[in-house]
Amino acid sequence: MSLEFRGVSHRFGGDEVLKRVTFTAEPGEITCLLGASGSGKSTLLRLAAGLERIQAGEIRLDGDVLSGSGTATAPEHRPVGLVFQEQVLFPHKTALENVAYGLHELNPPQRRTVAQSNLDAVGLGEFSARYPDTLSGGQQQRVALARALAPAPRVMLLDEPFANVDATLRRALREDARRALRNSGGITVIVTHDPEEALELADRIAVMDHGRIVQVETPDEVWHRPAGRAVAGLFGQAQHLEGTAETGCVTTAFGRLDWPCEETVPGDTVDVLVRPNAVALERVSEPSAADGRVEDIRFLGDRYLVLVQSNGETLRASIEDRDGIRVGDPVTVKLDRSGTFVYAATDG
Repeated sequence: MSLEFRGVSHRFGGDEVLKRVTFTAEPGEITCLLGASGSGKSTLLRLAAGLERIQAGEIRLDGDVLSGSGTATAPEHRPVGLVFQEQVLFPHKTALENVAYGLHELNPPQRRTVAQSNLDAVGLGEFSARYPDTLSGGQQQRVALARALAPAPRVMLLDEPFANVDATLRRALREDARRALRNSGGITVIVTHDPEEALELADRIAVMDHGRIVQVETPDEVWHRPAGRAVAGLFGQAQHLEGTAETGCVTTAFGRLDWPCEETVPGDTVDVLVRPNAVALERVSEPSAADGRVEDIRFLGDRYLVLVQSNGETLRASIEDRDGIRVGDPVTVKLDRSGTFVYAATDG
């Protein structure tokens, strides 16, 4: 059982928002569609739900065509559960009645049992008699998730489901949602623009960039081995530096980085992406020996964010210990290869 997207393309007027998208979401896994606003994520989800009519390509479930090749299964006939940013609950029904609403094939006692079980699964078992206006935004979203899961759909589609939830509650909601979705055993596709959310929720991440899938891998793979600039730039608060390729190294405003530049020739401009936690700093006494000067220091609780300036560029370093470094100090910079990525400037 799998949900397959095969060469899916879509336009809104003259704007091509999806460009031959091909990937597969597997059962028992949570697949996150990750990308910036406008990358095509929500359009792809709406096509899978049948809320938009497919223009090119196919979407298949268990090998059967849902959309494409002259076939278009109506949304209400697709075994799909939907959860959106706005949790559209019936205000005059309790949480239990909201969850039970779509269980038409069961008798009333069975509906109550299934609804209660799904509320328990999202941590709201004690709130079954409450009405939506007495619940917090996060609790309402849990009810919406329980309602979508109750009919046991083969596919769950969630579009930015936690975007409107307070940051302090978001992590707990993600954990409860992941547990409930994994336990359902179905196919889950979640749209998000938040890399942290994708890392916390996903078994696999499908990164979208300008209407294309540029990498589909586990969170570990996309973090450590990004397929290109678009992927590397999403994770770890990566920052861009301009560099120049030399033989076996790259020169930046903050010194030289040993790097094999097989795809460039000496003198080529390259794009260097650096995660702040890949930057190590050391205070030096001689300004002439420094790679930059400390411009600002901010305490973030368990770490310090140090801003280093050199030749008009600013580098952010995330360090655990200041080691006596102060604003204005000259420092040397060392970049850890595991959190630094180099791409030719012409690499799209």
